[in-house]
Amino acid sequence: MKQESAETLALQALAFVISDEELRDLFMGATGTGAEDMRSRAGEPEFLISVLDFLMMDDAWVMRFCDGHRLDYTAPQMARQALPGGAQVHWT
Repeated sequence: MKQESAETLALQALAFVISDEELRDLFMGATGTGAEDMRSRAGEPEFLISVLDFLMMDDAWVMRFCDGHRLDYTAPQMARQALPGGAQVHWT
């Protein structure tokens, strides 16, 4: 996946999280991010990675998001890896 496609997918994930009141509140509580932060940081790869990480915390969220956008369930992880700084770190 190319970076531009990854950014688009991550922005779709952000919209998905924001549109669900329960998920939005969980995300804001977990990250300490406010509504203004979400708007101002939406273009930052580090923030988009945090959105994808949050989404991938629950398989049901991933499935709802991917089903709603007709994406493969691996798409959020592929997008995360395509964003700058998003490659998985292997500690071994």
